[in-house]
Amino acid sequence: MSVFDGPRREIRRILHQGVPVWVTPDGDELVLGDGRRVREADAVHLAPCEPTKILCIHLNYESRRIEFRAPPLTTPTYFQKPATALNAHRGALCRPANCKYLNYEGEVAAVVGRPMRNVGPADVWDYLAGFAPANDVGAQDFRDTDAGSMLRVKGQDGFCPIGPGLVRGVDVRQSALRTYLNGRLVQEGKVAEMTFGIDYQLADLCRHITLLPGDVVLTGTPANSRPMQPGDVVEVEVTGLGRLQNTVVEIPAPRHDVGHQPTDTDSVRRVALGSDSRKGGAE
Repeated sequence: MSVFDGPRREIRRILHQGVPVWVTPDGDELVLGDGRRVREADAVHLAPCEPTKILCIHLNYESRRIEFRAPPLTTPTYFQKPATALNAHRGALCRPANCKYLNYEGEVAAVVGRPMRNVGPADVWDYLAGFAPANDVGAQDFRDTDAGSMLRVKGQDGFCPIGPGLVRGVDVRQSALRTYLNGRLVQEGKVAEMTFGIDYQLADLCRHITLLPGDVVLTGTPANSRPMQPGDVVEVEVTGLGRLQNTVVEIPAPRHDVGHQPTDTDSVRRVALGSDSRKGGAE
């Protein structure tokens, strides 16, 4: 059955009395499988998936490519976030005190529902568990050392919030993506504007990599990713899927001065500030 078939269905995962449980939204309440109910406003959300891997695409919206003056793309390139980057609706986004360029990137997360290997684009939709709003958060301060792998840029703990829930029965190809910072619209793009569609991305990846249930593919962000500050509230909304909310907090810098330290260079600012910088750059 395709992920688009049937009415809209949403499941969420919360921590209830110390135990992770799956729930379904019902108005202002969340309903546990045994019938108990909790107020949604009181719930501690968990990510609605348990991935073995989180795979992400570079520069997949034309607006983003133009913003960074990159040449037209003929094939996608990808990077990976550790599973420890996973975060959830209303979770904290932690910016180390020695960093200054913590950027939001609103995205659509595609979550795998059953093992995928050598699945063609037309059949991808039959293998998905659903979709969710996501935020591909990055500390661009590490751009000078990890521009290729994105490991410290995009892989720090909590840098991949997903939620509030996992949704089926919505044709996300018709959806729009919007990011808000403190209530102000800062990013907007239609899923149809992706250079490489969600079906293409997953079919491409699973030619050589087995995608397992719960695995996540982040499918790209529009133009205008910019830094956030401690205290900021960032929200990613996808039509039909819901609205993910997170708050930025500051945490202490790492205790040991080992390895590459955060930098504030032209190359860092070109990506962190995008078209707000004098020069272009590339993700």
